[in-house]
Amino acid sequence: MDSFSGILMEAIELILSWDSDVIEIIMLSLRVTLCAVLLACVIGLPLGAIVGAFRFPMRTGVVVVMNTLMGLPPVVVGLLVYLMLSASGPMGVLGLLYTPTAMIIAQTILVTPIVAALTRQVIEDLNLEYSEQFASLGVRPIERIFALLWDARYSLLTVALAGFGRAVAEVGAVIIVGGNINHVTRVMTTTIALETSKGNLQLALALGLILLLIAVVVNILLMAIRGTAARAAYV
Repeated sequence: MDSFSGILMEAIELILSWDSDVIEIIMLSLRVTLCAVLLACVIGLPLGAIVGAFRFPMRTGVVVVMNTLMGLPPVVVGLLVYLMLSASGPMGVLGLLYTPTAMIIAQTILVTPIVAALTRQVIEDLNLEYSEQFASLGVRPIERIFALLWDARYSLLTVALAGFGRAVAEVGAVIIVGGNINHVTRVMTTTIALETSKGNLQLALALGLILLLIAVVVNILLMAIRGTAARAAYV
């Protein structure tokens, strides 16, 4: 067996060589993840803002459900999406199983509760701070939502990045609904699992290093956004 240092050097060489297969896998991973996060934000941001800004019957139950769904087991989500999209499922006629679209659907279901729950907490705290001003100005509900979302934009960017970090590392759900098909649905996480089982540790480690790099970049962006938000608070 090759030494760890030898495998590491080969993995770095593979990254630096801009291997076409590696680039294809990375680009598909990013495309699927970004689409899922965008959809999750479109659904989760307004939902979280509404729950955070207003009081209504059964609100506590809604909050409990939102927080519970943050811990959805990925394999369970993958199984449910698989059953929905399979030939015998209600959406089987669309032929989406084992496509990037199926992977986007699964990731969206996983990320949306995270975005919604974190948004709810951010908006609820901000709404308490501004409640008297809103009441004195007679702000309408829709205006309140837009004002809160805009004022919390930096915090909500960190929410979106947290969702991105969750989605890009997903393997259980996407391998079930995507099938890990070469040149079709093979993303970084599923490729790492496959190549490790095959003994191709160089490619697995190369993709692992890229995932780590993405995690570092996401954390740098989070710190930059927090710094920008802190400076904006003093303006």
